[in-house]
Amino acid sequence: MLPKKIEAAMNKQITHELYSSYLYLSMSAYFKGLNLEGFAHWMRVQAQEELMHGIKFFDHILERGGTPKLDAVKAPEAAWKSPLEVCQAVFKHEQFISKNINALADLSLAEKDHASMTVLQWFVNEQVEEEANASVLVERVKMVKDSTGGLFMLDRQLAQRQAGGAPK
Repeated sequence: MLPKKIEAAMNKQITHELYSSYLYLSMSAYFKGLNLEGFAHWMRVQAQEELMHGIKFFDHILERGGTPKLDAVKAPEAAWKSPLEVCQAVFKHEQFISKNINALADLSLAEKDHASMTVLQWFVNEQVEEEANASVLVERVKMVKDSTGGLFMLDRQLAQRQAGGAPK
């Protein structure tokens, strides 16, 4: 049986994950509007991953006898000043998600919910990867600065992203 405190916190996390998916779809549309197809693709793959993360929490709640509660998801931002600003927003958002995952892990430890800890450990590890990928993305965009050629090359690299991971 899933402790009620953890059920409530995981339901809140589902909303965060679904918002993340919305946010990355919005970012994908922004990049599509700039004809940066690779960036748009990278964000779309990220949106799909975030949706799957929400479903992973949803399924865990069900498997443990809880009730998933789907709250309203607020509209994400839709406009940014530059590709760098978008990438910095990605990194900041992933840090926010990491903070929430860590709080869930702390709660699971406090509640002695070992079954949830197993799932949450996967998310802790995933967030290390998510933050690293976002940080690399920011640094690469910073490297190209105002070079349209550099941005084009990075765009082509990002277009190679496969679902389930980002290019290293």
